[in-house]
Amino acid sequence: MIVSEPTDDSVPLGGYDPSFFDELAAVENRHFWFRARNQLVFELSKRISSGLKPGYLVLEVGCGTGNVLRMLRKACSDGMVVGLEQCFDGLKHAKKRSAGFLVQADVRQCPFSKPFDLVGMFDVLEHIPEEQETLKALWKLLVPGGRLLLTVPAHSFLWSYFDEASRHCRRYSADEIRKKLTEVGFQVEFQTQFMACIFPFVWVFRKMSKLRERRESATVRQLTNAEFRIIPVVNGILTALLSLEARWVARGHLLPMGLRWW
Repeated sequence: MIVSEPTDDSVPLGGYDPSFFDELAAVENRHFWFRARNQLVFELSKRISSGLKPGYLVLEVGCGTGNVLRMLRKACSDGMVVGLEQCFDGLKHAKKRSAGFLVQADVRQCPFSKPFDLVGMFDVLEHIPEEQETLKALWKLLVPGGRLLLTVPAHSFLWSYFDEASRHCRRYSADEIRKKLTEVGFQVEFQTQFMACIFPFVWVFRKMSKLRERRESATVRQLTNAEFRIIPVVNGILTALLSLEARWVARGHLLPMGLRWW
């Protein structure tokens, strides 16, 4: 996320500020973080959809600017892929990025009459205060035996200015996200961390930036903007490393650390 300077230091938790979509769309195509996530989304959704009959239905909940939606449509070419987004500002970008069905609605009040074979929700759940209601809604959207692809931020000890600026409500432990999923009826088939190779660097960077925040009175939004500055050589190296991780995870292997739960 790219964020702008606030009028004060308070940052409300929960939800998503639609004014950020323009800046987010400007970096997603190039930034290593988004490129790595897209690769893994593509690999996993392609593997799942390969076992489905043509004409299957796929939904991305919280499709935002349509960055991930493009990967889903590419991976699930024999099915119908729908993007669901509550904020119209995000859908404006999604419409430009790929042709297909887009719906503006809250996932808890979906207008769909048919259930989906595959539902994806990528780095969205942590923004929603009504967590369990949302998970129940996802469960109801799936056909019997349908699959949910979900990503959420890992580890409460990584909570930082980034989460505050991003309006996260929470980060998750492995047991916590598994328990919440099983409570509404899901059976967790595969769970791993992702972005292990950058985990130590992010931890150190955020600790050092916290000191900068205190020393220089830098706001959480300024610090978060710094994380999404694209440095060409570094961005290329991290893209390559995370690409290897994505291939490893897509083959069903686990990673011992990371910034995200899959």
